[in-house]
Amino acid sequence: MGKVVVSQFMTVDGVVEDPGGAEKEHFDRGGWAFEFDRGEEGNKFKLDEVMGAGALLLGRTTYEGFAKAWPDRKDDLGFADKFNNMPKYVVSTTLSNPEWNNSHVLGDDLAAEVNRLKDEVDGDILVNGSVQLVHALSTAGLVDEWRLMVFPVVLGKGKRLFADDGPKTPLALSASMPVGRDGVVVLTYTPKA
Repeated sequence: MGKVVVSQFMTVDGVVEDPGGAEKEHFDRGGWAFEFDRGEEGNKFKLDEVMGAGALLLGRTTYEGFAKAWPDRKDDLGFADKFNNMPKYVVSTTLSNPEWNNSHVLGDDLAAEVNRLKDEVDGDILVNGSVQLVHALSTAGLVDEWRLMVFPVVLGKGKRLFADDGPKTPLALSASMPVGRDGVVVLTYTPKA
């Protein structure tokens, strides 16, 4: 049985995008998150997270950015191979023929599709980026775990992880871990019952 895990790079004020550039630039430059040292602990956390995942669940914009950036990448740790070959599910009403290896477009009923994935996928179903999708998943109560790598910066503008009009969602802290030298912290939450 899989679980939906929202895994995000986030500023202290909740911003999850690089408001200074277009999405293309975000993927090419890395954005603000890569201006900070997350150390070996942070890199290991991200590697372990991907290696333990059974699938990616993405919105169209994030999917297209990843599909452009990842297919030609290689590394000695196997991260790129895992990322490129694992099943990828895209929530989109405009994308019909995804070309990135092992990609599938989900149907219109988000809750039914995500619950089907939870039944079929072994391991975590990772959601990276995809703010609009995260808002929809959160509103529908479909997120099983939040993994937030919080960077010590306040941007003051940009897309935020949690929607202004989203539902109240009490969370329980299940783990916290400082990583790197710059004050980056990984916070893991689960919904409170």
